[in-house]
Amino acid sequence: ETKHGGSKNGKKEGLSGSSFFTWFMVIALLGVWTSVAVVWFELVDYEEVLAKAKDFRYNLSEVLQGKLGIYDADGDGDFDVEDAKVLLGKYKYSCSISQVKEAIKESVKKLREKQESKKEENEEEKKKTRRGKDATDRKDKKAVEMNKLKKDSDKVKRDRGKEKGLDRSVKSKETTKKSASEKDGTVQVGKDKETKKITRKKRNKQSSCSGLKERSVPAQPTSPESEETVQPAEKSYAESAKKKKKPKLLNKFDKTIKAELDAAEKLRKKGKVEEALRAFEALVNQYPQSPRARYGKAQSEDDLAEKMRSNEMLQQAINTYDEVVSLPNVPSDLIKLSLKREADRQQFLGRMRGSLLTLQKLVQLFPSETSFKNDLGVGYLLIGDNSNAKKVYEEVLSLAPNDGFAKVHYGFILKAENKIAESIPYLQEGLESGDPGTDDGRFYFHLGDALQRMGDKEAYKWYELGYQRGHFASVWQRSLYNVKGLKAQPWWTARETGYTELVKSLEKNWKLIRDEGLAVMDKKRSLFLPEDENLREKGDWSQFTLWQQGRKNENACKSVPKTCALLERFPEATGCRRGQIKYSIMHPGTHVWPHTGPTNCRLRMHLGLVIPREGCRIRCAQENRDWEEGKVLIFDDSFEHEVWQDAESYRLIFIVDVWHPELTAQQRRTLPAI
Repeated sequence: ETKHGGSKNGKKEGLSGSSFFTWFMVIALLGVWTSVAVVWFELVDYEEVLAKAKDFRYNLSEVLQGKLGIYDADGDGDFDVEDAKVLLGKYKYSCSISQVKEAIKESVKKLREKQESKKEENEEEKKKTRRGKDATDRKDKKAVEMNKLKKDSDKVKRDRGKEKGLDRSVKSKETTKKSASEKDGTVQVGKDKETKKITRKKRNKQSSCSGLKERSVPAQPTSPESEETVQPAEKSYAESAKKKKKPKLLNKFDKTIKAELDAAEKLRKKGKVEEALRAFEALVNQYPQSPRARYGKAQSEDDLAEKMRSNEMLQQAINTYDEVVSLPNVPSDLIKLSLKREADRQQFLGRMRGSLLTLQKLVQLFPSETSFKNDLGVGYLLIGDNSNAKKVYEEVLSLAPNDGFAKVHYGFILKAENKIAESIPYLQEGLESGDPGTDDGRFYFHLGDALQRMGDKEAYKWYELGYQRGHFASVWQRSLYNVKGLKAQPWWTARETGYTELVKSLEKNWKLIRDEGLAVMDKKRSLFLPEDENLREKGDWSQFTLWQQGRKNENACKSVPKTCALLERFPEATGCRRGQIKYSIMHPGTHVWPHTGPTNCRLRMHLGLVIPREGCRIRCAQENRDWEEGKVLIFDDSFEHEVWQDAESYRLIFIVDVWHPELTAQQRRTLPAI
């Protein structure tokens, strides 16, 4: 009986363990096969379910926006993160919030008055009862009244607790603000600019509409000059606040489709570029007059171009950015963002003149924006039009004399015009300003160089600062186009370079190289062109170039065929796209300023051809060396070097640049030419 589910006393018990397990397995298998059947035979249209869920989400979003619209604190027509920050006390209260606070305080005040009057009535009634009743009735009445009073008292306590809690929360917010402002060294400045203790009532007045634009400024000592010192602080704060201000990208129509725009933008920010592009394209097709939808499409194309490494897709993005501006009722902030990005992408593609036209349009639309004028100046510099760039920066400095970005660029232009002394204050003041775009190695480079040419030892202080800020590899090695991690030393031996065969070939055939060079000097002297990089303090220095940026000059090589044939065997030299191969002649009385080459990716070989006995020397970093006929000197010209030619006759050398030996084959193929 026990075996078949009975018991010793004849009564049945529940399912055994094995029976329970069997039923469990049957039910589980039924569930699994049911799920498989639903999926396999497509009994449920999941796409329809997802579409309905999506519609529900959009509808819910719109409903919520409608409900939360009453809390719109910044006047942009909807409830967003900025409004939430206001409600949480991150920003100063706006009109609507201060009005709500006033209404709450008013209702609390009325409630308090009502409670006090009720209390007085109860006391009066209590006194009357004591006079007109006997002891027993008085006892009973008292019990009743006590009950009533207790209830009222509890109510009063609760109401007062709420009131107290409200006061405490207001007080705590004020205390938090105060402690934060003390921590930051700031005080709140109201319409009347009072900095002492003020009552809560005055604080509420300060947060009214007329005080919305007021902000906190660094605390100033109470002195007669404090008014003068507050002004620049207010200005700097206003500028920083302006930079952080959230751009307004939606016009009235776009606000009505905000939920759909946000959904598409969310896809883009999550990196789902293709889906985002499809979403924005659908919005553009549905709402062709929507600037924000078209801007989102341009951004998605921009992102996709980067992902695909496609110039064609990037051009499509540029076209779409341009379309945004042509639409009606485009918010100013959206025009600025579209044109600025369009110009930037055009520059990336190397279409400098197209970028210049876009920047000109931007300046015409927003003539008071000096930042756009600064960008226009850079646009002119990129096409080599220093004259127009100079005019732009002069205009900027007339409008904003302390604009650091304009100063460093104006100083750079003056130095390029060889106005060395005039360039120094602009470069120096621009760097000292710390304005965005000024902390650039080029400006430290040119300021130091200008100071060196004026004989000012302050140059090395600026080089040191440039090194500390990561712009230079060292105080002496100041090239700007570098590959990190390459071995760095001023002077090299042939063995250290690994190019011993090239060095041996040059030294073995030095007379052949010399004779072909001298023949050109005698018959075709015009092939030697004056140095044009503004590196000479004085004298005469010319060069005859055979290879430039890895490209052979066929016409030049016709004049020195044996030399060129000799070099063809050494791709480390002829294929060096960051160097040159050339003859260099320097006449007596020449001095070459201390300078550095543009990159650490090459080494420079000097083969002596015609060297006077004395008077010619070269310094690299802190070591001087002399040339010898038929011998090769090797140095890294990314280190500071300087040349003196004080002999009585000319000096002729042959210069061969080679790739830095530690560069990989891949790097040699892909590094852009200089």
